[in-house]
Amino acid sequence: MSVVISSLKYEAAHSGAQKITYDNDGYHLVRFPYEVSEESYDPWKMHDPARGGGQASTYPDTRSGLIWPSHDGWAVLSAMVFWEADARALEYRARFVRDPLGVSTGYDSTATNDTTLTRGGQYRTYLWQMFVHPGTPVGLKISARGVGDAKIAVPITLAEFKLAIHTDVKTPS
Repeated sequence: MSVVISSLKYEAAHSGAQKITYDNDGYHLVRFPYEVSEESYDPWKMHDPARGGGQASTYPDTRSGLIWPSHDGWAVLSAMVFWEADARALEYRARFVRDPLGVSTGYDSTATNDTTLTRGGQYRTYLWQMFVHPGTPVGLKISARGVGDAKIAVPITLAEFKLAIHTDVKTPS
């Protein structure tokens, strides 16, 4: 069985604070630097700044939040997000999205997760499986909500986003 992988990591300590801005869907597309770090891995160039537009993307523009699958196949998407403490936030949401910027097949969210505030740090992991295709990028979107479902720009201090594609699976047409 052949597996191709893209593993991205964002750390506030290395990349600076990630400004949280909400899109029309009420979520923020998490951005990832293009530089390879000790935990980033992308030999198939699925997180390539040249993909998805006329000129090269630069971190932290929205395209830096995309992974472009290099193969058709069954994929495992996983993510980890560490949120800064913020007493205003009552719940934390995350979702995986096919084409989050609407550049190919259209926005298609899946695996939305909603968790409440815990007494300790707000550290979350997420996992989902689905078919992926080279022409359709995937992204990780997050949101923190407060009283009355108000969106709160709670900074994240760490995020990882990983895509593992099993390439020998027959995909639907």
